[in-house]
Amino acid sequence: MTAQLIDGKAIAAEIRGEVGLRAAKLTEQGVRPGLGVVLVGGDPASQVYVRMKTRACEEAGIMARDILPGGDITQADLLAIVDDLNADPDVHGILVQLPLPKHLNETEVTERIDPSKDVDGFHPVNQGRMAQGSPEAFRPATPAGIQELIKRTGIDTSGRHVVIVGRSNIVGMPMSTIMLQKEDGANATVTVAHSRTKNLAEVTRLGEILIVAVGRPEMITGDMVREGAVVIDVGVNRVDDPSSERGYRLVGDVAFDEAFERASWITPVPGGVGPMTIAMLLKNTVTAAERALRTVASTQPSMG
Repeated sequence: MTAQLIDGKAIAAEIRGEVGLRAAKLTEQGVRPGLGVVLVGGDPASQVYVRMKTRACEEAGIMARDILPGGDITQADLLAIVDDLNADPDVHGILVQLPLPKHLNETEVTERIDPSKDVDGFHPVNQGRMAQGSPEAFRPATPAGIQELIKRTGIDTSGRHVVIVGRSNIVGMPMSTIMLQKEDGANATVTVAHSRTKNLAEVTRLGEILIVAVGRPEMITGDMVREGAVVIDVGVNRVDDPSSERGYRLVGDVAFDEAFERASWITPVPGGVGPMTIAMLLKNTVTAAERALRTVASTQPSMG
């Protein structure tokens, strides 16, 4: 068996097109969706990612406001920036790019964001609502994007065994919560494995759908993949490659060539999960703007 590729670029472009139509409709009603992005310090990878988000916002008709404080900002000053964005009616979504410099408290910053503007889906209120199955919860962009990849590829998840390798608060844990929900693209039986899991290969081979987010290049080899499994590779790792013009190449957490021979569907790296993260962030921002407009409309006095 050889796998079919899941084209994250194409599916993300589809979602961004839908987001653009919704943003245009809001703009016609006098509300332009706005995203405030806070990038502390000059981490090169984060700078590239923020530029990509800003460009994607502009293409979708979303106002992007980049705030770039220096790496020596105090906790109090960073919280004041978040407070200002919370109070700004033109900003519907807030994203504080992580990781923050070590002298700053990420948890306190994340919890300071208004849950109604938490388009990254990391506030405890949204995490709790998601666990309870509330449709009002903003879901973290990467796991939400993975679910969309699976749904839009036409893969049935109901009753199937999903194995997730990785237990981070950004991907693994929220992914497990999403796949357990009583909804389309979920209703799965879920196992979460991690670096301390004994006999990891035995566990991963149980997965009819295998989602890997561990940050270790090609950790999951072909023999660890169940025949006919759907493989979703979240990892993006840079490895040395003297034969490449750049001196390196990007690989996932799954040994792609080996898994390709066993899987039914597989995401490439790059071009799989990555484009979905920004697309879902834009989708959450437009949703936040739509909710804000409804809230304003509901508080207007009737003219009858």
